[in-house]
Amino acid sequence: MLSANRPTRFLPALAALVLLAFGAVQAAPTGLVPYSAEYKIKISVLSGQLTARLIETGDGYVAVHKVTPTGMARMLVNGEIEETSGFAVDESGVRPLRYQSRDTMTKDKTDADFQFDWVARSITGVVNGSPVTIDFDGRAHDRISIQYAMMRDMIVGAADDSYLLFDIDKFKTLQITRIGTKEVEVPAGRYTAIGIRHQAEGSSRVTTLWCVPELDYLPAIIEQHRKGKLKMRATLERYVPESVQQPAAAQVN
Repeated sequence: MLSANRPTRFLPALAALVLLAFGAVQAAPTGLVPYSAEYKIKISVLSGQLTARLIETGDGYVAVHKVTPTGMARMLVNGEIEETSGFAVDESGVRPLRYQSRDTMTKDKTDADFQFDWVARSITGVVNGSPVTIDFDGRAHDRISIQYAMMRDMIVGAADDSYLLFDIDKFKTLQITRIGTKEVEVPAGRYTAIGIRHQAEGSSRVTTLWCVPELDYLPAIIEQHRKGKLKMRATLERYVPESVQQPAAAQVN
């Protein structure tokens, strides 16, 4: 499954699925706490690693998510996928400002860089050398900021039933379903988790996150099914809350 053809569908999406904030440090007013974390990815018999970091800056946050192959997968797949999102948080939630994606691992070799103009309500940028301009209504998100938006909304008790995602070059509406609670055990610990499932309209791919309330809804397990079959599973191996604010230079530039 983790081959030169298949990671296009699963790994970029996975890098965007980590909703991380930690209860070990008192949360800021936004509800988001800086952190670093690692997940182990299993796709079929092959494996990879997702590393994620949330950095607090002078006027918001920068989230950096990176996927790399590990073990036998490194014999079949080269490169990595790194996605970066800079965003602010106001009283109505997360407001993305800039998104960058550099994929040197899949056959698509995507290179994207775009910005959100909240006055003009437009997204402008470049994807693989081609300019992209598209207008939006309401509160749109990139593939990283949407997960922090969901995280923040669950923390403050204001989660929506749907979120608008700008997925590199087109919009998708993710429908959110809550599916109850269960006990989960991962290398990072044993927790009672709440199941959050999301699916884009018209898609057969369903993503489920088992989020831990005591860790501010950190997902301990991420699963992706397609047509009812499990295609990917990620488990939390390590997380470290970071209480030291980073300098403004850490922002996306």
